[in-house]
Amino acid sequence: MSGSQSSALAFLAQLPRGKVAENVLHFVRMLRAAGLPVGPAKVIDAIAAVEAVGIENRSDFREALAAVLISRHEQQPLFEQAFDLYWRNPRLLEKMLAALLPKVQGRAGDTAELPARLAQAMLPPPRPRDETALDETALDAAFSFSAREVLQKKDFATMSVEEYAEVKALLRRIRLPLPEMPVRRTVASARGRSIDMRATLRRSVGAAGTLAPLRFRAHRRRTPPLVVLCDISGSMDRYARMLLHFLHAITNEGHRVQVLTFGTRLTNITRHLRHRDVDVALSQVAAAVDDWAGGTRIGSCLAEFNCRWSRRLLGQSAVVLLISDGLDADAGDGLAFEAERLSKSCARLVWLNPLLRYAGFEARPAGIRALLPWVDDFLPVHNLESLTHLAKVLGREPAREVHRLPQAA
Repeated sequence: MSGSQSSALAFLAQLPRGKVAENVLHFVRMLRAAGLPVGPAKVIDAIAAVEAVGIENRSDFREALAAVLISRHEQQPLFEQAFDLYWRNPRLLEKMLAALLPKVQGRAGDTAELPARLAQAMLPPPRPRDETALDETALDAAFSFSAREVLQKKDFATMSVEEYAEVKALLRRIRLPLPEMPVRRTVASARGRSIDMRATLRRSVGAAGTLAPLRFRAHRRRTPPLVVLCDISGSMDRYARMLLHFLHAITNEGHRVQVLTFGTRLTNITRHLRHRDVDVALSQVAAAVDDWAGGTRIGSCLAEFNCRWSRRLLGQSAVVLLISDGLDADAGDGLAFEAERLSKSCARLVWLNPLLRYAGFEARPAGIRALLPWVDDFLPVHNLESLTHLAKVLGREPAREVHRLPQAA
């Protein structure tokens, strides 16, 4: 145990019982503000646990609080960081400020160890405004428009720190309602095209010559798998960081979602995004991805996907989301062949390109011209409104009519 830890516990041991209980109460409130589901009953249990084990031994003190305040395995990392910061870390303010700074530039591995929501939970609450200020705000709001409406159309790359934090919370609420598709297996149904002979004959036993009603079977319907290929090159850095919060939400919502990132190499990050805590999930992604904010080799990455992952991920009418600006460092070398192969391996290929935010967009780069003939939907992805539109497009039944560009003579 370090000197700062022992001194903190020694100081805590000298406090009256009421002071210890008050500190435990504040600690539980901080955990609740950070996102852990702890209520008043947990406060009573935590105080009782501390009284039972005492505060002389730091490990017993930590484990006693963890036993009553943690209910799921994924809550453990957040509790550990909160405990270290609240009870013994002498450099708390420095870490809090570092976590609240925006991470816009640099590699993904340079993110702070402290989750931003934990730092925000430990900051003092804002001072309440007086009634005059509240009245002025109410009067001004009558002649203004909703801030959330502004965020719906604001570009991810031009947002402030406050808007960035608010949009991240809104991204976690967007869902992609893929339409259910029929599969080969069948189930018993009141109506259908195929007669269930086994069930019909079973019902006719003992009918004493009377007519038995026919039994039918119908094809089961199931949501198709969703595969996301996200470009994390330098030109896509700001959009990729924002969209990872959206991809984390849809990955935890459906078990048939696979997410892979590519820049100069291909990385499957699905296992990391399965963690329910978004801060822990993104930190694991940052540690697993080595080519963040680097170059782009779309053709070679698609070739690796077609060779290694296509057969195991693109079955059962899978839908593929390709998130990229199409700016390929290899100038589209071999990209058309790999894009055609990918398009023929899936039921639907949707390309999300942030460059479509420009009204005068033209398919001039070689990478874009190589990809465009093989996609089913070509949509923008630069704000919340574009993601909402994506959900509406995916909710419709796919019409597989790929428009091919004319071949050169």
